Amino acid sequence: MLTVTDSAQDYLAQLLEKQGVEGIAVRIFVTQPGTPYAETCLAYCRPEEVIPTDEVMELAKFRVYVEPNSIPYLEEAVVDYASDRMGGQLTIKAPNAKMPKVNPDSPIEDQINYILYSEVNPGLASHGGEVSLVRLEDTELGKLAILKFGGGCQGCSAVDMTLKEGVEKTLVERVKGLVGVRDVTDHTVKDNAYYQ
Repeated sequence: MLTVTDSAQDYLAQLLEKQGVEGIAVRIFVTQPGTPYAETCLAYCRPEEVIPTDEVMELAKFRVYVEPNSIPYLEEAVVDYASDRMGGQLTIKAPNAKMPKVNPDSPIEDQINYILYSEVNPGLASHGGEVSLVRLEDTELGKLAILKFGGGCQGCSAVDMTLKEGVEKTLVERVKGLVGVRDVTDHTVKDNAYYQ
């Protein structure tokens, strides 16, 4: 489900020991899972805070409780600790927090959203932009994805190139049954456009 590196286990074990509570553990969960606002969180879990439905991970130095609804969003997650001159930093990388991992048998909407959230939007974010799936339409040849751009992409003069050369090319190559995309964004609004 998720990996806690040895360095993270050592660091967390030290933090738990400083709490001075017998049986204290770690809880991991995702707030607003499956949305663009998903956040992966770690918290202390005292013995009286254990929830019977939690998934339990027994590690060498402590126990981790995983909130059940978060499990699909924590697949392939990695908790790591890296030392540096300033002390160090605990990081949590959960690539599926915003959208659970999909496969070719997943619904086409899930496949499109996964690619948009995990691959396309991180690139557009450098320009303050984003793209989202509005709906799917049936055509004689297959499915057409109706997309809407926002942020720095709305009104951007390069959006047609981004749509055709980036987004459409990626989605059509990777999602079986998808034949194209159409943009329904009102690009006359240019207030935050990256390129005017």
